[in-house]
Amino acid sequence: MSDGSATARVLVVGVGACRGTPADEVLGLVRAVLREAGLDERAVAELATVDDKAGEPGLVEAARALGVPLVTYPAAVLAEVAVPNPSGVPLSAFGTPSVSEAAALVGGGQLLVPKRKSTPEGRAAWATCAVARRPSHVGSTPPDTLPHHPVHPEEHL
Repeated sequence: MSDGSATARVLVVGVGACRGTPADEVLGLVRAVLREAGLDERAVAELATVDDKAGEPGLVEAARALGVPLVTYPAAVLAEVAVPNPSGVPLSAFGTPSVSEAAALVGGGQLLVPKRKSTPEGRAAWATCAVARRPSHVGSTPPDTLPHHPVHPEEHL
């Protein structure tokens, strides 16, 4: 996929994870989803999630490994985003029917990969992710104008 040209960072990967989810589970899921969708990992601009997960070590480390920021949004903002696969799990935990899809779509754009769950051996999935392409912002609200909180990985060393 590399031809020496710069790759535009146009993808937002929304991620959800249970407390204590290891970084390798999150990173493995994200990389597998991108690969299976034929998307370049270098096109990822950010990992996005709900505010309550800002300090979750597995998410922070996965963002660091990808070389992108972890950006978080209030649950109330995520709850306003229409998603194809709402769930009662994040609704009861955070007050939003979606974390991964809503976080990927919060600034608008096109959902390229709907919510997918990790597939660890011997136990249930602890991570989900969804991938969206950022909009061009012609006539739309840029993500920087939405309430969000960039998490800098060095803050969690």
